[in-house]
Amino acid sequence: MNHILGILLFLTGVTSGLSQSVGLPFSRYYSSQEYQGGIQNYAITQHASGLLYIANNYGLLVYDGTSWRRFSLPNSTKIRHVQVDETGSVYVSGQGEFGVFSADRLGQLRFQSLKDSLPEALQNLEEVWKVYVGEERLFFCSSSHIFIFGRDHAFVRAIESEPGFDSFHFSNNTLFVNERGHGLQQLQNGSFQVINGSFGDKLVTGLLPHGQEGQLIFTRDSGVYSSSGERLETWQAIRSRTINAALRLRNGSIAIATQLDGLYLMDRNGTVLLKMNRENGLNNSSIISLFEDLSGNLWLGHNNGLSLIQLSLPFTKIDQFSGLSGTGYHALADQGTVYFGTNNGVFVSETGKDSGVRRVPNSTGQVYQLKRLQGKVLVAHNDGAFVLKEGVAERIEGPEGIWNFQSLRNHPNLLLSGSYFGLHLFEVDENTIRYRKKIAGFDESSRIIEQDEKGNIWVAHGYKGLFKLQLDEGLDLLQVDYFGSEQGLPTDLLNNVWKVNNRLVFTTEGGIFKFNDTRNSFERDPFFADYFDSGSLIHFMAEDQMGNIYFIGETETGVLERKVDGSYSKHFQEFNPLLPLLNDDLQNIAPMRGNEVLFAANEGFVRFSLNDNTFSPPVFPTLIRAAYLTGASDSLIFGGNVGAHLDTNPVVIPYRQANLRVESSNPTPNNEKDLRYQYWLEGFETDFGEWVPQREKAYTNLREGNYTFHVRSKNLFGVISPEATYSFQVLPPWYRSRMAYLMYFFLLALLSFVLYRGTEKRFQRKTQQLKTASQEAIEAKESELKVSRKEVERLKTERLKQEIKIRDKELAAATMHLLNKNGFIDQMRNNLNAITKKSKNQEVKAEIQRVIKTIEKNIAEDRDWEQFEIHFDQVHGDFMSRFKKAYENLSPQEIKLSAYLHMNLSTKEIAYLMNISVRGVEIARYRLRKKLNMERSDNLQEYILKF
Repeated sequence: MNHILGILLFLTGVTSGLSQSVGLPFSRYYSSQEYQGGIQNYAITQHASGLLYIANNYGLLVYDGTSWRRFSLPNSTKIRHVQVDETGSVYVSGQGEFGVFSADRLGQLRFQSLKDSLPEALQNLEEVWKVYVGEERLFFCSSSHIFIFGRDHAFVRAIESEPGFDSFHFSNNTLFVNERGHGLQQLQNGSFQVINGSFGDKLVTGLLPHGQEGQLIFTRDSGVYSSSGERLETWQAIRSRTINAALRLRNGSIAIATQLDGLYLMDRNGTVLLKMNRENGLNNSSIISLFEDLSGNLWLGHNNGLSLIQLSLPFTKIDQFSGLSGTGYHALADQGTVYFGTNNGVFVSETGKDSGVRRVPNSTGQVYQLKRLQGKVLVAHNDGAFVLKEGVAERIEGPEGIWNFQSLRNHPNLLLSGSYFGLHLFEVDENTIRYRKKIAGFDESSRIIEQDEKGNIWVAHGYKGLFKLQLDEGLDLLQVDYFGSEQGLPTDLLNNVWKVNNRLVFTTEGGIFKFNDTRNSFERDPFFADYFDSGSLIHFMAEDQMGNIYFIGETETGVLERKVDGSYSKHFQEFNPLLPLLNDDLQNIAPMRGNEVLFAANEGFVRFSLNDNTFSPPVFPTLIRAAYLTGASDSLIFGGNVGAHLDTNPVVIPYRQANLRVESSNPTPNNEKDLRYQYWLEGFETDFGEWVPQREKAYTNLREGNYTFHVRSKNLFGVISPEATYSFQVLPPWYRSRMAYLMYFFLLALLSFVLYRGTEKRFQRKTQQLKTASQEAIEAKESELKVSRKEVERLKTERLKQEIKIRDKELAAATMHLLNKNGFIDQMRNNLNAITKKSKNQEVKAEIQRVIKTIEKNIAEDRDWEQFEIHFDQVHGDFMSRFKKAYENLSPQEIKLSAYLHMNLSTKEIAYLMNISVRGVEIARYRLRKKLNMERSDNLQEYILKF
């Protein structure tokens, strides 16, 4: 069955033409100057994040897709092998040392030697060739010992070999060794079991599973063997090459690294699918290590440098390494032979032959088109028209500067040809092609021509517009209709015409159009609306035999893949690597056969086949590779290596150092020039900014606060990778710190207290001054008031005295009036009494007696006393009122007596006023003394005067 499968694969290779015999994958070489390390690279591995780790002469190389870093062992010796686990711990083995690189909390790789865990007798090491990471164990392999550690880095045991180990291999979590004199063995239950003793004297460099239970065993100098149990056969692959390593790829292919002959890529049966060496695509033919990365690309570790073979891309290049020179312009697949037209002539590749690509004699010069018409292969050439006969180009007599050929509609024996100056006709018969004539009426350059179903010839001119030509019945003259910006086209520039789906399609600077015969104008073609923007500029368009539509646009290149149901699926992201490689003079896509085309490139051609297109754009996370505090000298605060366990608390940055620069990357290989980044500093910005090519972002003079830096990347294929974040905190300046604010509070409190005390003291002093001044003013005022009071009192006293004098005068006048009145009345009464006594007339007496009674009654009812009493109280301080209250039992006569005594009147005057005798006054005084309860020694008049 294997042989039958091999034959089928061979036949498939013959029919697929270019897939095996011609063309190389995209590749890139990294020199030691570029990665800044030693020339030799012994092993390569990769973490799930995309970081690549390489065991190098100078130490451990780390590649993040953009930049390289190097980490040395403590003894600065070579690292022979490297493996990485899922946590990001990088295990290395080397000269006299082995251990693990792991990231600390700030993301900086630190080396931890595990050699010190060995028993002291085993620590004197030389070369430790390999390290393997198993599910539960770590294996460090030297020529004499296998050191087994637990995943917790605890030493478990050592297995010794007296004859020594030649090589080590690890597959399906099982360690295999090739022991001198004993052959291949596998580690089972703590000891080695022999699985094939035939290799005790051979250096085994590769061990791969083969079939259900078999193995492929690769030796350095003795070829490759197929082993199935006890059965051992020589494999049909490389027998005379020095093999350094072998690797089975994920697609089942086998990569073989040789010492002198480069790389071989084979299928499972040993058929060579690809060979690359210094003469065929590699910078160095010596390969010592192989690794397939997460993207499906193959890495080669050379004796001098590194190579990346991009097997994941669905393209192969046909260029100088295939024997093809010059810029590609057009190609043709014809009956198992492929013709390539470049600016250096026509080249041919015949399937199944090892001769590669060779130049066709007599074809040197600029080739524009290769086309098979009427059973002949025609060449449109700068020097004219050529036909290929028996492997040689023969020139056809006629004009120079031929752009193209196509059959003239309704005239199968005539060929229409566009030239630098108009259109020409060629005639074909069974044996020859001859030039017939130039068609009159049109002299413009006719590089792109197509014919519609009515026989109209459309010519697209690069900067003049479109021409519709109608050929007369005699095929002699062309009627020309011109279409430019004034006839419905967006502009006069970059208008082209193509035949797609058996109809004409017009591409312009303003999108894709079709021609409306009824209106004799152009209108947008709705067929392409779902696949291109209205303003898309398409430079070239071609349809293959399967109905797939390939295109080269201003910003994108790709294919509209035709499905079984007639719908189309657009593919363009995987074509992005082609954009910088395509011919920027005259774009061209040459259909080879169904689902396969050749793109004209600046150097040769690039093959693409939908049948081989299993490409899926890689999606790697965006990586923050470093964070620095910038200043006079940058200070690293985050190393950016996987496995870093940052504390939950963010990194704290002093305020005066809050100038941050962050470096980012995306591990998509060979993509550093096309990466784009978006940045966002949360806490400073509101959202992501524009896409920029710079992998660094710097911020200066950040204020205090909590920040989270976000970055995401977009690779060459337009895939936006998951973002990465980095949180940090900027401390406030010392004068805005909590301690400062606390100090400010206490200082403010102290200052407030001091100000308060000072203010209070000033207030007290001022108050005291005001008080003193007020007191002085008050005293002055009081003094003035006293003076005023004294003056008032004096004036009042004088006024009172004056009033008293006036009252006394009035009282005296009243008293004198009373005295005079009473005296006068009393005299009149006495006189009347005398008249009564002398008169003998009784009537007169009687009348006089009535008058006397009236006088006495008048004296008794005299109201002058009341007026007197009022004046008396005003003069003598309400004496009458007070005296009456003090002595309520006094009679009116006694009150009067008291008043007269207070006036210091004599007894006679009192008697006169009271109309009593002097004796009566004395008696009244006596009675008054008794009512006043006075002693005999007390002076009545003094008492009343003092009352």
